[in-house]
Amino acid sequence: MRRDVPSLSLLQAFEAVARHQSFSRAAEELRVSQSAVSRHVRTLEEQLGVALVNRTTRRFGLTTAGEAYFPEVRGCLDRIESSTRQVLTHRKGIGTLNLATMPTFGAKWLVPRIAGFIERYPGIRINFFIRTEPFEFSGTEFDAGISFGTPTWPNVIAERLMGEELVAVSSPALARRLTQPGPEGIVERIARCRLLHLSPLMEAWPRWFESTGTRPSLNGTALQFENFGMCVEAAASGLGIALVPHFLVLEDLRSGRLAIPHAHTIRTNIAYFVVYPEFKRNLPAVKGFAGWALTAAAATEAECEAALAAVRE
Repeated sequence: MRRDVPSLSLLQAFEAVARHQSFSRAAEELRVSQSAVSRHVRTLEEQLGVALVNRTTRRFGLTTAGEAYFPEVRGCLDRIESSTRQVLTHRKGIGTLNLATMPTFGAKWLVPRIAGFIERYPGIRINFFIRTEPFEFSGTEFDAGISFGTPTWPNVIAERLMGEELVAVSSPALARRLTQPGPEGIVERIARCRLLHLSPLMEAWPRWFESTGTRPSLNGTALQFENFGMCVEAAASGLGIALVPHFLVLEDLRSGRLAIPHAHTIRTNIAYFVVYPEFKRNLPAVKGFAGWALTAAAATEAECEAALAAVRE
């Protein structure tokens, strides 16, 4: 046994007692005598050198140390159970992956491509969970997640999927008008259009114009959107031109809902990662998903480059 790590039977006894708040109900669940459960908890307390259960009153209660220890023990036992179930189901060719992802990334990139993963791993069931804020794996049911920025979580593996490249998109009709021959350049024409801004990327348009090497007067009106989907719909309906992450609008470009009037792009400092706890790195479902996601991301970046090359021609 590792030093300072109690045996699994002692931890299971304490977890059951704390969860049921009863020695007798814990004994029924574990299918042992009540005295055996009490003995296990007493042994655990002796090993730790601290009382976990308050035995001075008739009503059951945990001590302060017991209340702090219980959720940690329960979380560890849950992870052991989950990992064991994954290994056993993999032996039968099946498994489960609890995946946390951002809503826009999930809807616009992940879901349209997930059929490729399912075809490759038909026995793995994916449960999708939405998370818009940074989260920790500790105390959650997540096996893996999609994150962006610079992951600095301890004991978490982060594999880079792709960076964020912003491209100007509009309705096909507006793109055709902007690209017709004339005395003005396309950049100057774009500057006179209604510019659609995403709230998290408010500096994107000024950066885009500056990086083209021109400083046109922005005479057009502007609309600001907090939601990516609304901004894209506004562009598709002809309201103006949006500057958005290229890989998130590939399906709209392919279907003809959107067009690229100018192939110039800028990069943000954001990158997307597939992340998972170190202790789950060898779980078949996690390992399979991470490998598939990296391959799919590389294919997406190649597709973005090809789409831009076609516009430049």
